[in-house]
Amino acid sequence: MATLLLAEGVHPKIVQERLGHSCIDMTMDTYSHVLPNLQREAANRLDAVISGVRTGNRKTASKKKR
Repeated sequence: MATLLLAEGVHPKIVQERLGHSCIDMTMDTYSHVLPNLQREAANRLDAVISGVRTGNRKTASKKKR
């Protein structure tokens, strides 16, 4: 279950709680192998945020309230 949930992008804290682990360290130490792209994805997201700030095209700024 943990491997499937993590691979589908479920937040590790939720996986920890569902497994009944007392701390997230145990969950991540045991199952982080299923998240090999985590560092790359984090870098890509940060790059997108920074690029959006530089160009003034942040997603939240472009949404208009109706």
